[in-house]
Amino acid sequence: MCRIGAIKSVDYLHPSQALLLMQSQQKGHDNSGFAMVMHDLGGIFKNYKNLPTLSLACTDEGLKRAEDILHEAGFSRVLQWVPETNNEPGLDIIAMPNYVFETFNYPRHYRKASQKEKEELLLDMRLKLRFALEEDDQGFVYSFWPDVVTLKEIGNPKDIGTYFNLWEPDDQFTAKVITAQCRQNTNYDIVRYAAHPFFLQGYTALANGENTFYQKNKEFQRSLHRGYTGFESDSQCFLYTLHYVHRELGWPLPYFKHVVTPLPFEEATRREDRDQLFAIRQSLAHLEINGPNTIIGVLPDNILFTCCDAKKLRPVVVGRSEDKVIISSEVCGINEVLPDRNWETDIYPHEREIVVIDNELEVQRWKQ
Repeated sequence: MCRIGAIKSVDYLHPSQALLLMQSQQKGHDNSGFAMVMHDLGGIFKNYKNLPTLSLACTDEGLKRAEDILHEAGFSRVLQWVPETNNEPGLDIIAMPNYVFETFNYPRHYRKASQKEKEELLLDMRLKLRFALEEDDQGFVYSFWPDVVTLKEIGNPKDIGTYFNLWEPDDQFTAKVITAQCRQNTNYDIVRYAAHPFFLQGYTALANGENTFYQKNKEFQRSLHRGYTGFESDSQCFLYTLHYVHRELGWPLPYFKHVVTPLPFEEATRREDRDQLFAIRQSLAHLEINGPNTIIGVLPDNILFTCCDAKKLRPVVVGRSEDKVIISSEVCGINEVLPDRNWETDIYPHEREIVVIDNELEVQRWKQ
């Protein structure tokens, strides 16, 4: 069973906190990988929040190919950060030759474009880069988006932290929202794209569990949007449904829960919004999920949330202090990071609600 976690903070925090959160749950993962997505960046990226940052793991040829494609499209690099790595003997990590985080200015003819036009451009460029690099295994393009950095690697999470020098906090590589998972996608082939969290156009999702409706989700989603690609993991479907419901359809977040875990007919019949609920169930039935799972998600405005399957078959807990809110598969993770919190205020979400953390760290519980 996977272990997942997320931290949302008033102040910028270092990913060592995410590693600490996940390490205490080590019995729940198999040392097959570590991945994280960082939103609302500080440190060296703080002054470039409106410009897209490329998160890339690649060969030398892959880096050249990616930079050539971006240069040809009119992007100009304004910042490059290559993390110093610690390749000490005995580390359990299948490392790529290069890890590069580059921030770019938009092409001149896009600098006065609308926000949506820029967002569509960034999606198209990320897909173009991905396809250009994956055809002969030259690299992995995880995200190309403003104020977001993504890192995924195969190996022991503790050793991955050592390799990237992430155990020692600094003020150069920080963020206010970090999601992480310490396990590769071992139900399928172990490839870097299959590692949670998954990212698309400002949305992040990760899950603890299985989606037994994966096949029908996948077949339907492939027809909905060009960005719904890869499908290396059944849990990617959670991200694509979140993106479709919230961005493409423009529905409020509570309706995501109604799509993935519809209310029973007899309960929906008694609701004032029953016509809407029945319409959702009829038109988006192929986006319903099944099986044991807990989902953590981040929206483009950095709102953090979690919800569970309709039977609550996977654990999740929300704990908080004055300056942090943490979502974790197991309470031991929160105990490690926030040992002095008021444990009596911890929330164990039930199967018919979404727990939402806004940007003032107010914790809201929305009943389905």
